[in-house]
Amino acid sequence: MNLGVLLRLPLALSRAVLAALRGRLGALCWSLAPLSLHLPLPLSLPLSLPGWRQGPVPSPSAPPAPHRQREQRDEAAPTPTSVNYHFTRQCNYKCGFCFHTAKTSFVLPLEEAKRGLEMLKEAGMEKINFSGGEPFLQDRGEFVGQLVQFCKEELKLPSVSIVSNGSLIRERWFKKYGKYLDILAISCDSFNEEVNVLIGRGQGKKNHVENLHKLRQWCREYAVAFKINSVINRFNVEEDMNEQITALNPVRWKVFQCLLIEGENSGDDALREAEKFVISDEDFEQFLDRHRDISCLVPESNQKMRDSYLILDEYMRFLNCRNGRKEPSNSILDVGVEAAIKFSGFDEKMFLKRGGKYVWSKADMKLDW
Repeated sequence: MNLGVLLRLPLALSRAVLAALRGRLGALCWSLAPLSLHLPLPLSLPLSLPGWRQGPVPSPSAPPAPHRQREQRDEAAPTPTSVNYHFTRQCNYKCGFCFHTAKTSFVLPLEEAKRGLEMLKEAGMEKINFSGGEPFLQDRGEFVGQLVQFCKEELKLPSVSIVSNGSLIRERWFKKYGKYLDILAISCDSFNEEVNVLIGRGQGKKNHVENLHKLRQWCREYAVAFKINSVINRFNVEEDMNEQITALNPVRWKVFQCLLIEGENSGDDALREAEKFVISDEDFEQFLDRHRDISCLVPESNQKMRDSYLILDEYMRFLNCRNGRKEPSNSILDVGVEAAIKFSGFDEKMFLKRGGKYVWSKADMKLDW
């Protein structure tokens, strides 16, 4: 046996012993857990041991992290000023153009999600936006509620927001968590219920537009800034929304051009076929021109949108969209924020150019609640 092999033996032996101990501790924790917790969970349990840094619980459906990240190590890492955390991909709607689809059902344990958010705050995060999927599906809104409270109360973030389709939000959620939330953005692509059904926002007897007005009123009562997000596509591009948007009076009306992302809403391995929803740049400009007098209008073309968002997926991996599909970095829980964000494809200049940084704390907004 040569010298190199002899030197490696103690390290290999130590790793084997640690792995065995961890397995025994996991089995012990599982056997001591209450019967009510014996649900179908990943086999690897998150353990909180002094000095033990546990990464996210792996999921069998998780796509592997890239073996070779793009060579950008010499570039300065951008600051994660504003982060969009898509902590779940599950949704109760079936919007045909959705570009973050239900590829997995994985959701991080709450404490692991909090750990990642704390890391982002230390790296310079000022605004967090929780999205999905539908964020109010997980634990009937309790999961996102606890994250919102943690970010505002513990991390002291200037801005905490949520993007939701609004169908599962109840007034009791506002009573419990509304004071911690700066902005609630509701997705509404049409004020014609038949168009909403065509798009995939129909849900039985529930009326998406009627629910939008109810949520608007709750935002007034519980002092949450109200925002509307609309994806302009082939089914709503001719619609005139001036009257309805003026009546709802959101702080911002974010208007997106329908975007194709390979593997999400386009391509052989996609869960959606969004090609029939796509509109031209000229069509999008005509829609914007029709609504040019609405002061809260914030337009975002495909060019502005693709690389100007920091998107964190359910495993807390930054998603790089520069090649027309979502290529994941390693998880920030495994490699840290600075190492992961270098492979995010984030265009910080475009982020600022599109107005990504604005007055986003409700404490600084002059609003008539």
